Amino acid sequence: MKRIIYLLFSVFIFFQLFPVPRENPPVTSEISTPKEVKQILKRSCYDCHSNETIWPLYSYVFPVSYFVSKHVTEGREELNFSEFGQLTERKQRKKIYEVWEQADEGEMPPKDYQLLHPSSRLSEKDKEVLKNWADQFSEDSE
Repeated sequence: MKRIIYLLFSVFIFFQLFPVPRENPPVTSEISTPKEVKQILKRSCYDCHSNETIWPLYSYVFPVSYFVSKHVTEGREELNFSEFGQLTERKQRKKIYEVWEQADEGEMPPKDYQLLHPSSRLSEKDKEVLKNWADQFSEDSE
């Protein structure tokens, strides 16, 4: 039993020597929103959907580091508020609607993220603010 524990500990230490990517590229064309919307997005979305990720201590420990890095990479590929201005106007409208839709359906922020970051939870007021913003954006863009 001791050998198994030593082996597992050795493997754990070994993988600590190979860090996963945890970088924040420069913000190139950040999304422009009203202050209230920006606060909600920063609190609930920016860690995975911007180049302003706050990398918590657990994101440096294998195997959690792998999953956090992968989640952020995928989140930025799907929607990156730090590069939002590079999207076409049509794609921006679509992404804003998707933000509202996923927030309303409880898909975002993900439940596992909310467990570790309780302040990221969206209140009904937050959802209302996002809906009004998405509705306004759609009306202004048409």
